[in-house]
Amino acid sequence: MSKDLIKEAQRCLQCKNPQCRKGCPIATDIPGFISDFLNGSIDEAGKRVFENNPLSIICSLVCPHEHQCEGHCILGRKGEPVRISNIENYISEYFLTRVSEDPATSLHSRIAVIGSGPAGLTAAFYLAGKGHKITLFEAQDRVGGFLRYGIPEFRLTKTILDKIGQKLLSMGVKIRPNTLIGPVITIDTLFEDGYDAVFIGTGVWRPNVLRIKGESLGHVHYAIDYLRSPEAYTLGNKVCVIGGGNSAMDVARTVIRNGAKEVMILYRRDRESMPARDIEIDMAKIDGVKFQFFTSPIEILDGGIKCVKTTILDEKLQIIPDSEFIISADSVLIAASQGPQNNIVSTTEGIDINDRGLLVTDTHGMTTREGVYASGDVVTGAKNVVEAVRMARDVAEEIHHYVTEKFK
Repeated sequence: MSKDLIKEAQRCLQCKNPQCRKGCPIATDIPGFISDFLNGSIDEAGKRVFENNPLSIICSLVCPHEHQCEGHCILGRKGEPVRISNIENYISEYFLTRVSEDPATSLHSRIAVIGSGPAGLTAAFYLAGKGHKITLFEAQDRVGGFLRYGIPEFRLTKTILDKIGQKLLSMGVKIRPNTLIGPVITIDTLFEDGYDAVFIGTGVWRPNVLRIKGESLGHVHYAIDYLRSPEAYTLGNKVCVIGGGNSAMDVARTVIRNGAKEVMILYRRDRESMPARDIEIDMAKIDGVKFQFFTSPIEILDGGIKCVKTTILDEKLQIIPDSEFIISADSVLIAASQGPQNNIVSTTEGIDINDRGLLVTDTHGMTTREGVYASGDVVTGAKNVVEAVRMARDVAEEIHHYVTEKFK
């Protein structure tokens, strides 16, 4: 164990009113697990973290800690906050690798969890832990959803997701990979086969389009598709990425690692307006990615992108007249966020969606169809991992109460 990690944990003031915990969207007992860690009770620390957040090892790596736990640490007001994420990662990895979970006492209920991203994994952990028979349906060949197919390896090692999958199996969860719910197996099929409730956590996999001319050309690709299998693409030496979020940074850095000589991110506003985390922008710069701000594409051409210059007047984005210019590029990658696919709602009656295609749920997480619940990005739109975990944990608790009442 690193002495530096111990020293970092010893910096924690064990505040009676811990602001770090208030800053955590899932209210992790940070002083508690740090105290356990320093007292040699790492199993207890791991249990404390895992029972509150079964994806703590993921959150310790990808969450915006600077705005959450670490951003609220009072030591950060005049100096450096405690590096909570590093301590949590060590504890979580130890717990995930070493501590096995025995299946809980089996109940009569059978629950389907659709999607194995952050929301689906969380729901599966909580419901299996309460003894329900869980089948986890995943459209891809391995569990993880966006965590596996939307976050690059250099940010999140996929062996972590393999361990999470093994832990679910040890808890008695049945996993069906390569199974897309909707076209063949429908929600109706699940209920006919004896499932008492269904949890939908399918995320947002449909790329948003720019709606400009040239988007269907052969050298144009969407970020969410590229990140799923970068090795399938031949992009050339000069690549332009359109967008300003974390996915744009991930795509640009991945393209660099796959051999492109020049990668440029185009963004219509200024640096301060980019939704990506500062650390992700800084790391992209370190990796050699170039940025061009106040640039908005209006057409994609065979050899590049026709753009206009923009400016901000009275807090509104304005196009500068007569400012058209062309940026040359071998390939163009569009990172303009994502929306939900409709393979479930198009084959199921009684499940309402809103004007963005997101599932409509009540305060308990139930959709407009009895017994069908949903949570995560398919309900809220793209959020960070810990928000999906928090929501899914709460909805899983509601499902537990729902199916328990059925068997009274």
